Amino acid sequence: MKQPAQTFKVLADPVRLQLLQLLTKAGKPLCVCELVDSLNLPQYAVSRHLKELDRTGLIQSTKEGRWVYYSIAAKLEGFKKSLLNILNQIITDDGSEIQNRLEKRLKMRIQGKCALGIQNKQLISGEKNK
Repeated sequence: MKQPAQTFKVLADPVRLQLLQLLTKAGKPLCVCELVDSLNLPQYAVSRHLKELDRTGLIQSTKEGRWVYYSIAAKLEGFKKSLLNILNQIITDDGSEIQNRLEKRLKMRIQGKCALGIQNKQLISGEKNK
């Protein structure tokens, strides 16, 4: 019973739920840079939330050069697989601002990989310099 309780505790944070939603909908590994730009949060905050999700075993990380990519864990079984399926059914935020920023950010990939690092928030959101 300890593992499910810890997993639910980690998922009680709205940012972590947003991260899971982005990773699920993307259907491919996402770089920390892309998640930072999508959520408009500091890199340290996003990395901290990803670390907590990684501890649950719901996501996995892969380091490629200087970039770290996160994705939904490849081999989810039992409780975790069921939990992720339920989350995908109840978290429906299609067309959200965060999802739109991720789509814009993914278009900046070079040969399918992140190559730019964290970008200016204005670039992602479409705002103009004042």
